[in-house]
Amino acid sequence: MKLLYKEFALAAHPSLFIFTFLGCLVIVPAYPYSVIFMFGCLAPFITFMFARENNDAWFTAILPVKKRETVKAKCMLIIAVQLGQLIISVPFAVLRNILSIPNNPVGMDATVGWYGFGFIIFSVFDLVFFPTYYKSGYKAGKAFLLAMIPVALLMAFTEGIIYVPHLSWLDSSDPESLLRQLPVLGAGILIYVVSVFSAYHIAVKRYENVNL
Repeated sequence: MKLLYKEFALAAHPSLFIFTFLGCLVIVPAYPYSVIFMFGCLAPFITFMFARENNDAWFTAILPVKKRETVKAKCMLIIAVQLGQLIISVPFAVLRNILSIPNNPVGMDATVGWYGFGFIIFSVFDLVFFPTYYKSGYKAGKAFLLAMIPVALLMAFTEGIIYVPHLSWLDSSDPESLLRQLPVLGAGILIYVVSVFSAYHIAVKRYENVNL
């Protein structure tokens, strides 16, 4: 927990906190909501670049902690941001329905299914970003670009799937459709949990072989 506190206090770029609160964008009437997930992926990249420029790896290396603990703290920081972004968006998504704001005309609405796809997008990003970054311990740009390729494809898929006639219920907020979307949310959460643990373990194995 002390390392996680250090991450929030010293290593986290200010934009990390700003991007976390951008979950509130689901209240905007016409906006491609999958872009919100992109902010949840951009925040780790900026933070890891910020940490690199401030010699965070060197500073952490002189602390009486193991490399795996360093990786764990970074992963927990990003997980907190990603989950925080989704949690913050929930009351705004509910308020959107209360205010009877018309259905989003430029993509999927903030439905239960949308949250499921959000977990999947974050899963893919983490599974590529962390292992790639910790292969060297400093190439954040390369890790981000490689991770954003599948993320961009998933974002396009999320926005486009609702135009398939038999899957239009993914874009509906009526009670029956929301119930049908629960398996999508459940699958997204499961994939996220498995991906995060996998990304962490792969990253640890790679980082332990890095000569700082």
